[in-house]
Amino acid sequence: MADRNVYLERVYDEVRDRGGGKPPGARFLVDRLWPRGVSKASMEGVRWVGEAAPSSELRAWFGHDPERFREFAERYRTELDSRPDALSPILDAARRGPVTLLYAAKDGEHNHAVVLRDRLEELLPGAGGN
Repeated sequence: MADRNVYLERVYDEVRDRGGGKPPGARFLVDRLWPRGVSKASMEGVRWVGEAAPSSELRAWFGHDPERFREFAERYRTELDSRPDALSPILDAARRGPVTLLYAAKDGEHNHAVVLRDRLEELLPGAGGN
């Protein structure tokens, strides 16, 4: 999708930057656990939606192993589809404009926020979703 409506940013970059280089729109922390070393004051204006993150069991099974990412993505999508209310705050904001998903994982390609972004974009009008 050329005109992306859902952006990704590592939460530690968000805290460090605090400047003009940030992606636009509403900002959502999508980790189940609050990121280590990040104060809630530094995340002013960011909504925490931990219920949109993978279950603790799935997160532990994945262990950020890139070789397990494909299966992790399938299992996580199943979890997301079984909890549609968890996506509601992000989808509602994305229908009004761009949103940014903040995550703590070091690997920017093999993490749950990538899967979540792709699923959200599928569900947004004009993206071929519902």
